[in-house]
Amino acid sequence: MALPVWDCLFCLLPLLLLLLLSLALRRPRVRCWTRLAVKAAAWRLWVIICLTLELPLDRNTSTWTNETRSPGVDISSGSGQASVGPRLICKPTALAKYLLRHCGSLAKPRLASWPGGDPHLQTLSSLLCEQHRDTLQFTRDNLLLRDGGIVALDWAVGTRLGEVGGRKRWEGRREHQPGGKALGCFTATPPVLLLIPESWGGVTPHLKVLCHRAMCQGFYVVVFHSRGTAGCPLTTARLAEFGDPADLEQAVAYVHSRHPSSVMVAVSEGSGSGILLSYLGECGSSSHLTAAAAISPVLQGQLWFETVMPPLYRRGVLFQRKLQLSRYASSFREVLDVDRALRCSSLRDLEETLFCSSAQLQQRAPRSSISSLNSGLSSGSHSPQGLAPSVAWALGERAYPAKDWDNYWERNEPLRDADEVALPVLCICSRDDPLLPPASTLPLPLFQSNPYFLLVLTDRGGHCGFTLEDREETEGGRTGNEEAEGGKWSHIAVLEYFRVVADFLKGEERNGVNLDAPLEYSQAGQRSRTSNVAPVRRRRANMMRRQRLQTPEESSVDAEEGSFTWRRSYTR
Repeated sequence: MALPVWDCLFCLLPLLLLLLLSLALRRPRVRCWTRLAVKAAAWRLWVIICLTLELPLDRNTSTWTNETRSPGVDISSGSGQASVGPRLICKPTALAKYLLRHCGSLAKPRLASWPGGDPHLQTLSSLLCEQHRDTLQFTRDNLLLRDGGIVALDWAVGTRLGEVGGRKRWEGRREHQPGGKALGCFTATPPVLLLIPESWGGVTPHLKVLCHRAMCQGFYVVVFHSRGTAGCPLTTARLAEFGDPADLEQAVAYVHSRHPSSVMVAVSEGSGSGILLSYLGECGSSSHLTAAAAISPVLQGQLWFETVMPPLYRRGVLFQRKLQLSRYASSFREVLDVDRALRCSSLRDLEETLFCSSAQLQQRAPRSSISSLNSGLSSGSHSPQGLAPSVAWALGERAYPAKDWDNYWERNEPLRDADEVALPVLCICSRDDPLLPPASTLPLPLFQSNPYFLLVLTDRGGHCGFTLEDREETEGGRTGNEEAEGGKWSHIAVLEYFRVVADFLKGEERNGVNLDAPLEYSQAGQRSRTSNVAPVRRRRANMMRRQRLQTPEESSVDAEEGSFTWRRSYTR
């Protein structure tokens, strides 16, 4: 009789233990201890995984607890006031002050703590974890370039349910905008958002979430794909260099021709900032863009290629680049050593093999053939990489491989023409980004001296991560899940930044000089009017003008700015 009783008690023992555990967890102190114990155990397990995969550890305990790091100094105003949120590092201009007053997403967002806020988990989720798979579709335009190459433009469209929902949201927003304007922009037509993916191509889940959110806010969204990436056909034996904006310039002109009355803005993802910043510098004030933003940008290309990346990420990036190269290996064998490129074990070696191969070609080919090739090039009867002489002349030095590594970056460094940028550029960076060089290498003097560059620096966020805590209360009264589709703070900040900049420029236009008045040109640092210069394209949406009536606060800002004016200076 005793045996069946003991058997019953033994069978009920797990249920009794669960009952006792549930009763104990009702006490706040026990629940807190249990949560800390589970987090500590998970943290130790994650440390072992990171050591196994050779991933650098984020040793700041504030990333896996709810504590925040000690207050820093807000460099944006130069006042020395404490700041525990994102730091806006920029020159104290009227636009910077306007952003601080009206861009609520920049005011201390609560980014996710560990484990959701771990830089590696955020980076891997932004690159690998698929979202909005059923609500996003793309229709492709293949654009033929001047040199015979092709780039792809993917226009984001939704499923039937997604399109209806997006249209209703857009119409609702338009009804609440004064005068039927779109998101504070200049025209009643929806603005165009141009997205530039990573340099190795492809639409990441992070980019799809941004596409989905922008479509819900009424944007026309188009994704730019370089030649040979994301299934774009490669029709010439020529790949785009890291900072070559020629293809992007033609793509922007094509998008503008399709939507001439729409305001156009651009966002780059990670290493895609190389061609975006190069385009803004080379085009200057003649760009069709009104504003731009870069999420986790590569600001110094040579430093990024020379900095050792964690093995997991380096192998992933190399795999993507080599996969594109192997697809067209037979076409490239005449112009470069494909086998050597496929054997490269670092990003620098691969980039140098692809674009700095003049010395390598001389070693492979006989001297007679090289001399005959050089004589043919000088006489104009031959052209490099199968290009026509006229096309080679239009491409200039980029029609030929770079002489060496330093010469390659002289013409491809993203910020080489930063002084020519003539529109606001917001860069969002994180201190714990595992794919970029340390935050101490950021070119802070550029942001502190150039009025067009603004840097938002956060303590955590990973590479293109910036995940928000769940159920975060925002200024608009919505929860974090409702306000942030996908929970990405960078998406909220970028789209709100475009709205605030458009409002600022609209105020400058409303309070400025008559738009039909003649434009002023700047040459050699002096502004003068001339009738000999060819007329410059006038775009009402892109004009930036100083206000006539200013408040005392704005007058003090102007004193700090000196002779700077938001009127565009047409230098090219």
